[in-house]
Amino acid sequence: MRAARLAFHAVLLSAVFPIVPAFAVPALQAHRAVYDLTLKKADDRSGITGISGRMVYEFNGSACEGYTVKFRFVTQIVTAEGTKLTDQQTTTFEDAEGKTFSFVTKSFVDQNLDKEVKGIATKDAKGLKVDIDKPEKNSLELAATQFPTQHLVELIGKAEKGENFYQTNLFDGSEDANKVMTTTVVVGKRTEADKVDPEAPALAKLATDKYWPVDIAYFDDKAQNGEEVPEYRISFKLHENGITRDLTMDYGDFSMTGKLVNLSLFDQTKPCPASK
Repeated sequence: MRAARLAFHAVLLSAVFPIVPAFAVPALQAHRAVYDLTLKKADDRSGITGISGRMVYEFNGSACEGYTVKFRFVTQIVTAEGTKLTDQQTTTFEDAEGKTFSFVTKSFVDQNLDKEVKGIATKDAKGLKVDIDKPEKNSLELAATQFPTQHLVELIGKAEKGENFYQTNLFDGSEDANKVMTTTVVVGKRTEADKVDPEAPALAKLATDKYWPVDIAYFDDKAQNGEEVPEYRISFKLHENGITRDLTMDYGDFSMTGKLVNLSLFDQTKPCPASK
């Protein structure tokens, strides 16, 4: 399962020394969002007959101190052979200058630890250096890229300007933390929520806020097969404060939906002090 890719919802802000934002950025809301997961469709190749689960995403931080994301993705997958319980737990930290990104992901299958990936990515003059501590020590040199919150900040900025299509890249430390993904982003027209929107109760006072429908396709930057077929796609509704909902995650031979069922808004941190 490529659940860790959803960590692109995290929020990071590029800044210049000392701690002043280099450009205007959206007021990103610290929050905890809970989504119910269900199978949308599956073909015979997947072998999947049912999926249910829950995703919990918690974002905290500031443009001065950096941002922490805690992410948990639990699914019960039903196949002809039986039922499997997967549990993926990810914690990331992105520094306020957009130069470093630390990550740790633990993946459990039927409550047994199956894999742990831990490391830190650092931008340098050559591109991106990734130092991996687990599952075994290793160092990689990858192409220059952005981290998840730079990706999100860019997305909101382009949406506000009315840009509907663009390409960019991303490193989020998911899977084996060994590649940069190319992303193709399509942004729809800003829309008002429907009065019968099933996620309205969870949104509460945000239910009337406008949102952009967004579709992102993810391609392996080093794929050699010559096929322009994404590894997976994610579509969702994006609010200007960075909250996302009504998710569809399409992995090719199966897809699932994530519906917002609970949203807690945290107190916003104080703004960065002005430069002297």
